[in-house]
Amino acid sequence: MARMSIFGGKRDDFRKIAEMSSVALVLPSSIAVGLFFGYMLDKWLHTDPWMLLAFLVLGIVSGFTSLFRALRKYEKEESGKSRETRGRGD
Repeated sequence: MARMSIFGGKRDDFRKIAEMSSVALVLPSSIAVGLFFGYMLDKWLHTDPWMLLAFLVLGIVSGFTSLFRALRKYEKEESGKSRETRGRGD
């Protein structure tokens, strides 16, 4: 038996909005983490600016990878739902 929500069919829409807004924070947060660790390692190992640059690149690559994975997941969910609605004849 399906549960009725006070939001009606909007619950999935709110979930999608939350997921997409978190995707927008993935890239800048990955870059910030890379910069932080690179800066701290540079101070500890006295290797200015090499660790900062290396971890900046790693943060950028990590951020884009996470961004593309999240967008691909969202795209698959949307294409699956459009197939379901076509199959039902809506």
